[in-house]
Amino acid sequence: NGVVDTGAVTGSNRKICIIDSGFYTGHEDLQGVYVSGYAGNLPWNVDGSGHGTHVSGTIAAMNNALGVIGVTPGTVNIYMVRVFGDDGAWAYSSTLIDAANRCSTAGANIISMSLGGSQSNRTEQRGFDSLYAKGILSIAAAGNEQVETPGAYSYPASYSSVVSVAAIDENKAIADFSLVNNQVELAAPGVGVLSTVPYIDATSLTVDGVSYAGAHVEFSARGTATGALVSGGLCDSVGAWSGKVVLCERGDISFYDKVINVQNGGGAAAVIYNNVPGGFLGTLGEGYSSNIIGISLSQEDGQFLVANKLGLTGTVTSTLTTPASSYEYYDGTSMATPHASAVAALVWSADPTATNAEIRTVLTSTAEDLGTAGRDVYYGY
Repeated sequence: NGVVDTGAVTGSNRKICIIDSGFYTGHEDLQGVYVSGYAGNLPWNVDGSGHGTHVSGTIAAMNNALGVIGVTPGTVNIYMVRVFGDDGAWAYSSTLIDAANRCSTAGANIISMSLGGSQSNRTEQRGFDSLYAKGILSIAAAGNEQVETPGAYSYPASYSSVVSVAAIDENKAIADFSLVNNQVELAAPGVGVLSTVPYIDATSLTVDGVSYAGAHVEFSARGTATGALVSGGLCDSVGAWSGKVVLCERGDISFYDKVINVQNGGGAAAVIYNNVPGGFLGTLGEGYSSNIIGISLSQEDGQFLVANKLGLTGTVTSTLTTPASSYEYYDGTSMATPHASAVAALVWSADPTATNAEIRTVLTSTAEDLGTAGRDVYYGY
């Protein structure tokens, strides 16, 4: 019913430091959150990519009539150290451990890192070991490259002094992208997580007076395009699609290849529908682009349109308004990490005198045991 139980722990005496892309302080669902940040070479209270604001909302979005509710709604203290630019690339003037030390200087109890890389670094490892010895609990994303690199490690999550968090879906099943290794310690929600973002992404396909909600295919063009609706099958080759809005089924080739095949065939826009139930977020890939709009639709909407609406006029619209208050579903161990960090704050706030090691033990010993009995490489504890 949206009411916190009397006497329940709130995390109000704990500080979580988030190392990410910034915090959009103007968001409607983050008004009243206790937040400050490191004023380095990047303004901490600006977030051009949305990643940091999404993570922050999972932790602390207010318990109000708007949007979503965080794990510690407006109660925990947040400190943001911005390390990513608006393009999502590392833009901090120094190293990750330097950013983590900024968290320590700010008095953080917990460092939440929805980030990672494939290379370990001895200096970085010693740095996180030192922070752990000082009483800070560092928590990081296990990594999202399972399909490409099974059994790989991601850092800082895979340092022994850092808690590695895997991603599960609403059925508590491990996400197919979540890294699997013996450093995974906990699992938390990381599939289809709705949270705060600093932009409004309005993307849809309108046919026969009905608008079908879609998602922008990252790095494709924006704007509006209109044309007769045609089916391109898998769009795995160039067709005669001059001026057409082309429906492409997901599968076999990359999103980039599908969109470019439509573009090379003269198509006005590419609409990729899922090959499994539900929608998805697609990308052309960093460094790639297209001159035409690319959007994604759910399998259900795509199949319906192919079966019933071919030949009718379709209008594809994809616009981005920023900054603005809105909400998006994201996937990733990046989304699982703030869940675990916020729960750690709640648990710790019940006994602020406890050590970080004791809180870590509480989390691992009370976590619901998923997968095979005991700790495993998918879910951890």
